[in-house]
Amino acid sequence: MLDFPFSIVIPAKNEAENLAGLLPELKRLYQAAEIIVVNDGSTDDTAGICQQLDIHVITHQYSKGNGASIKSGARAASKEIIVFMDGDGQHQPQDVARLLQAMESGMDMVVGARGRESQASIGRLLANSIYNKLSSWISGHHIKDLTSGFRAVRRDKFLKFLYLLPNGFSYPTTCTMAFFRAGYSVSYIPIVTAERQSKSHINVFKDGVRFFVIIFKIGTLFSPLKIFIPFSFSFFLMGFFYYLYTYLSSHSFTNMGAVLFTASIIIFLIGLVSEQITTLIYKDSE
Repeated sequence: MLDFPFSIVIPAKNEAENLAGLLPELKRLYQAAEIIVVNDGSTDDTAGICQQLDIHVITHQYSKGNGASIKSGARAASKEIIVFMDGDGQHQPQDVARLLQAMESGMDMVVGARGRESQASIGRLLANSIYNKLSSWISGHHIKDLTSGFRAVRRDKFLKFLYLLPNGFSYPTTCTMAFFRAGYSVSYIPIVTAERQSKSHINVFKDGVRFFVIIFKIGTLFSPLKIFIPFSFSFFLMGFFYYLYTYLSSHSFTNMGAVLFTASIIIFLIGLVSEQITTLIYKDSE
């Protein structure tokens, strides 16, 4: 049992059954912890379970999203360190102590990194592998799990980026890249998640498109030029080889060649402006 106080924030939507088992275990293991459950428009007895167990519950009158619940919980938390975990029974209460022990070494954020055995499907494993590799390349840091929702953060630093966080399921991506960009210390500990007991709130098609957008969001949050320069160079090469073809075949410079070269320049300039805007976003970080 840890003696110093900290906050545990749990976003929950229709998780009454899982919370009935999770919350008593958290109270038993971490008696000094401030536990906050954000009831995101649940239609079951999520709020009632929390009240029975004397847990601080924040209720959204309608579902605002996982990220919005995280924001509400972070604002309400009063302790220096906040642990975020899901209310669906996947994250093990015993692992909270491991996150906090890593935080004691001076980290600003510690993330529970899932292995292959903890991925819900082959598709999830493939998508997360792509996210991890791409974000590692862009940030220059080895990112073991970009989308894990099980993490501990220093509240004052996390609140600096609250306005950046989306209301949906991609808040971990934004949070991770923001911390790296600001120069804060981030580390990972391996975890094994349990099989989800309740129905997932992720829509395969809607959130599939949303997660695809994460790939571009990773770049724009950390270093836009790393995304825009390859696109700009690709258009330049297409314009060059097209010009070479038209010059050798008809000794002419066509409109299409001009369009490709112009597109290359415009994309580069957009990336340059985006880089400057991104720098302004993080100008107030310590």
